[in-house]
Amino acid sequence: MNPFVSQQSSPDPVSILLVEDNPGDVRLIQEAFREAEFETTFHTVTDGDAALEFLQDRLTDDAGPDLDLMLLDLNLPRTSGFDVLKELKSDQKLTSLPVLVLTSSEATEDIVRSYELCANAYLTKPSDPEEFADLGRAVEAFWIDEATLPPVPS
Repeated sequence: MNPFVSQQSSPDPVSILLVEDNPGDVRLIQEAFREAEFETTFHTVTDGDAALEFLQDRLTDDAGPDLDLMLLDLNLPRTSGFDVLKELKSDQKLTSLPVLVLTSSEATEDIVRSYELCANAYLTKPSDPEEFADLGRAVEAFWIDEATLPPVPS
């Protein structure tokens, strides 16, 4: 079984690794997903090093949580979001985890670089708290209800 993609045909909560260093944004994101029509479980880390450590621990611990998505900020302390993407791209065991970049940057070069590093989507953080709820519903509509995730690598 793929440790990074749970099977959503069951009523289990959607498991999200949230990599975000701003406590206010963590709160807004979690509240937005509470308003969506699916139950979520967040595993939150505040920097890129902690994200990579969490993922490596998950690879070695079969009892750890299956993950459905990663929400990744780019501007992180220690290891940046770009470096996290590079590591995911270079490790065959990590490439199946869908990664949605969720950042305040609207810079074209950040968007291009994120996709070059195999991000699955690039989302700009809303400026209005109400727009975070719309973001949660949009993620639900596409990534949870509609998207077909890749098969487990052999």
